[in-house]
Amino acid sequence: MKRIYLVGFMGCGKSAIGKRLHTLTDIPFYDMDHVIADQMQLTIPEIFDQYGEPYFRQLETEFLRSFPEEFCIVATGGGVAVKEENIQLMRETGMVFFLNASFRDIWRRISTDVNRPIVQQSSRMELETLYKKRKPKYLQASHFTVETTGKSLTEIAEYIIFQIERYQ
Repeated sequence: MKRIYLVGFMGCGKSAIGKRLHTLTDIPFYDMDHVIADQMQLTIPEIFDQYGEPYFRQLETEFLRSFPEEFCIVATGGGVAVKEENIQLMRETGMVFFLNASFRDIWRRISTDVNRPIVQQSSRMELETLYKKRKPKYLQASHFTVETTGKSLTEIAEYIIFQIERYQ
């Protein structure tokens, strides 16, 4: 078994679903943003402020290249699938699940989140444009698209587990 990657736009539920998957399967779970923040000893907004987004995106790629845990669940950052190299790394080292949520649902979750630098610097329209721009990349990266609208965390996690078991 390889890694299980959860990709999608910020606020689509990657961390929450990753935690639920861990609870149901006991497979180790890592939130890429948290791992990077711990390694840098800075918050994600501080990394963006001090080093800029391109540097942060490079840290994400380094995570994919060198993270030591081979069998685990990884909630990726919302921009990971923008880079072709990251798509290739994820597809080669694991199963990639795109958590597809409507922008309306996402906006409801992220609009007041101060820990998301891109949200703090952008209007709703700019974020929706970014969502539409990134969605084809999530589809390109993924082996499976998981529709999340109207489903509980457990229903989503059970569907992912079913797919993992089918292809082991």
